[in-house]
Amino acid sequence: MSHTTSQAYSQLMSETREAALLESCGAVLGWDEQTYMPVGGAEHRSNQLALLAGLAHEKATSPRVGELLQQLEAARDVEPDSVMAANLREIRRDYDRATRLPKRLVEELSKTTSLSQQAWVAARKQRDFPQFLPWLDKVTKLKREVAQAIGYGQGVPYDALLEEYEPGMTAADVTTLFDALKADLVPLIAKVKESGRVPRREILTRRYPIPAQQQFSIAAAEAIGFNFQQGRLDVAHHPFCSGFGPGDCRLTTRYNEHHFPGAFFGTLHEAGHGMYEQGLDPALWGSPAGRACSLAIHESQSRMWENLVGRSRAFWKWLYPRAQETFPEALGQTPLDEFYFAINDVQPSFIRVEADEATYNLHILLRFDMERPLIAGDLAPADVPGMWNELSQKYLGIQPAHDSDGCLQDIHWSAGLVGYFPTYSLGNMVASQLFEAAHRDLGDLSSQFARGEFQPLHQWLTTKVHREGRRYPALKLVERVTGEPLSHRPLIRHLQHKLGTLYGI
Repeated sequence: MSHTTSQAYSQLMSETREAALLESCGAVLGWDEQTYMPVGGAEHRSNQLALLAGLAHEKATSPRVGELLQQLEAARDVEPDSVMAANLREIRRDYDRATRLPKRLVEELSKTTSLSQQAWVAARKQRDFPQFLPWLDKVTKLKREVAQAIGYGQGVPYDALLEEYEPGMTAADVTTLFDALKADLVPLIAKVKESGRVPRREILTRRYPIPAQQQFSIAAAEAIGFNFQQGRLDVAHHPFCSGFGPGDCRLTTRYNEHHFPGAFFGTLHEAGHGMYEQGLDPALWGSPAGRACSLAIHESQSRMWENLVGRSRAFWKWLYPRAQETFPEALGQTPLDEFYFAINDVQPSFIRVEADEATYNLHILLRFDMERPLIAGDLAPADVPGMWNELSQKYLGIQPAHDSDGCLQDIHWSAGLVGYFPTYSLGNMVASQLFEAAHRDLGDLSSQFARGEFQPLHQWLTTKVHREGRRYPALKLVERVTGEPLSHRPLIRHLQHKLGTLYGI
């Protein structure tokens, strides 16, 4: 590599790292807003976040970044499959998207979503959608403006927003994958219902003291590989993971004394996200090669540890004796098989984050079917509750009694995260496909889990997925690791095997 190329690249990396530092500062304030900030600080916090968002946008869209990109793209001594080439490709993509957005819009969106999230917390608590409606209307209009500014070619406005989380994918691509998933999933869920088998669901709603839940969840997250010397677990209204940079990754969960799965599996889920953040190459932080590949890849990590590991019988063969010791009143006299059946119960439910592995995907189909017309202007924000209830009946066969169990349950729309929801089911598909590949490479994972050995899988994921960052586009990464294009079939195979055993189908 020539000295000129090396010098230009070094300058470009310096520019992108400074922008990443500003974004990281915003992430710290966002985490604090959801965890410890007093309600009275909302207006001031929104101003802080708007200022940081504007500064980060200025840094990311500076003419100097464009000049360095042009210079490096014209260089002939950049290896096509190198980390440098990947960084240039991804910085160009981010730069082109960002430069289409006026600073005014970036700041307004940041300020609005900060206040909107606070309004959502209050509206959800009070089961009052009309209280949240003005904010949903504001956020929706701003996201429509974002879509128009970025552009979407021959596609639909939703494509511009989806592309933020899944580069290269369109609503049409997701529809094709989801239609195939739905065709196999709906009959499988019907067979479960027809089996007549029902676990003892009351096992999971017995009394599980919150301090004991907290200690138990932290111990399990640490056992699978989350490093609490470089992270922590706190409480929030909606669970999330926020990676600030090397050595600092924050997880949140929420507790219910009479619902064991919520906090425990929520913590495993967020720990999966956290292990991805902790597995990124710290030497590459601030560059695309040191960032997560896509949201579907990120979700594959959380869903794998939550479900493919955490809801497996082998996992509980190892952990259940400790669970009985920790919760003697709730589990002391309950056999493992009954507990295992209960945590894998397939039953339509209102709350997405508490849904079983199978019906969870129906929650995502519901939201995908709402977001597209919402952004296209075919669904008015005021009509969201009605359409939600209609689709809930269509997909889940149930209707919520109030909006806190319906359209107010998720924080995403208040935070402006439109286009995010599809990545959850895409993540389920990726997780199952990666898990099959890990089985081929590592041997009998179940035997390892039953002995409390999670390091082989953790290390495999770190090497194959985490350390790659954004070196490859998500679909290419999946194909490189598994040898096959992304498909819904591994997920269906996993569900058929597990549910076939439990429900005799």
